[in-house]
Amino acid sequence: MSKSSDNQVASKADDQSSTTKITRHVDVAVIGAGTAGQNAFSQASKITKNIVIINDGFWTTTCATIGCMPSKLLIAAANRAHEAESSDQFGIHTEVRIDGKQVMARVQAERDHFANSVKKQVEGWPADKKISGRAYINKQGLIEVNDEIIKADKIIVATGSSPFVPDDWLNNLGTTLLTSDTIFELSDLPVSMAVIGAGAIGLELAQAMTRLGVAVTLFNNVNRVASLKDEAINQKAIECLSSDLTMKLATEVTEVGTLTTEDKKLQAFINYKDKEDNKSRWEGQYVLVATGRRNNIEQLGVGNLGVVLDDSNKPQDLDIATGQIGDLDVYIIGDANAHIPLLHVASDEGFSSGNAVCKDNDDAYVRAPAVPFSIVFCEPQITNVGMSLPEIKNSGLEYVIGEVSFDNQGRSRVMGVNCGLLHVYGCKKTHTILGASMVGPDAEYIGHIIANAITNDLSVKDLLNMPFYHPTILEGLRTALRDVQDKMSISRQPNDAQQDGL
Repeated sequence: MSKSSDNQVASKADDQSSTTKITRHVDVAVIGAGTAGQNAFSQASKITKNIVIINDGFWTTTCATIGCMPSKLLIAAANRAHEAESSDQFGIHTEVRIDGKQVMARVQAERDHFANSVKKQVEGWPADKKISGRAYINKQGLIEVNDEIIKADKIIVATGSSPFVPDDWLNNLGTTLLTSDTIFELSDLPVSMAVIGAGAIGLELAQAMTRLGVAVTLFNNVNRVASLKDEAINQKAIECLSSDLTMKLATEVTEVGTLTTEDKKLQAFINYKDKEDNKSRWEGQYVLVATGRRNNIEQLGVGNLGVVLDDSNKPQDLDIATGQIGDLDVYIIGDANAHIPLLHVASDEGFSSGNAVCKDNDDAYVRAPAVPFSIVFCEPQITNVGMSLPEIKNSGLEYVIGEVSFDNQGRSRVMGVNCGLLHVYGCKKTHTILGASMVGPDAEYIGHIIANAITNDLSVKDLLNMPFYHPTILEGLRTALRDVQDKMSISRQPNDAQQDGL
């Protein structure tokens, strides 16, 4: 169907509109009120007042309520404790007492502050534009919610995602099971915990809990953390993180369950084996399952709009800028499309889809898809920017890898955070940066600089012409860039051979 043809969503509804009582006809319906949905609604509301937003559950965002902000609050407390406990190297000796109830109370209070800020924004929207309830798209392409039947000319789906837990784990672990949706509701810090999954969520929470005095064991089925695809960076990350985190990598969890202790307390257990088939058991208070999230779309009925999902529930024929599905007047955005489940991506997709639903698409302001960019807020931090090393190898592009170790980098050593490695992937043809991977101090800031360089098509020379103040951790980036320059046989400036940070 072409965009100039009759609207497919509307025409599906018209087929049987004579037998279905439509209670409302809108230009745009947004389903889901997380980051993506709220942005889409706000932008589309500037174009049309004939709009509705439907939401099942809390009217805040995953980030504010159960994601980015509460996890960073927990990490902030953990880092304070770690800095105090590791101050002996500076000649500062102190005794740290961690009040678990106070830690969790602050996490929850500040989390509620962020969530309430989002709620206030939503409360400012017209009441007749908001519907609380679970939406379903029927075979006529109409939206059923509560006692309403809504015909929408354009539909934006932003239903987010939920933690994935295998069914047998869900049943076997019972009340000892935690997910990223429930862990921040604990009133006190646990005594012990297993974390299954060493992706961003599992890694961050495992280390934070460890630094707060919880006995934590992190399990992962491969010898990898944070989904790192550069093996040298992965091995360095494992080395750095192993200093204060117990990890069981390349292990297979064969069984999970609960048992009752002698003092009649419920306890969790995990049976697992390593790659040599050696079998072991872990026992403790809770199991945090961090095996990824799945989009909330399968039960919505998007197939009745002509949307095709693959085996992973990812919509096919997706425009990654706007979330539009082919030439349908259907947009699937944020975590719901399972493209890149990160808040800044969801925000951009919401903004773009909200603009793209205007009648004259030529006037729409659609944000270009951002350079791939992720940060894991463990210590040391992990960041990946641009193309990954496997993607570059598969592309056939000629490349070089510039690197710098932070183990002896000047400011990093001064601060006592000198463990890390940065790889910058340079294109030999264009002298630009293709991507980068890093574990180390200040990775979030170095990642931003590299992302901006790729976005603005800056050359390695352009970056080296930027100021690097001494002594800073960011000087390590200059060392890696100079290494890229050397390997691409570009003329160097005088004194470039001097080591950064010393």
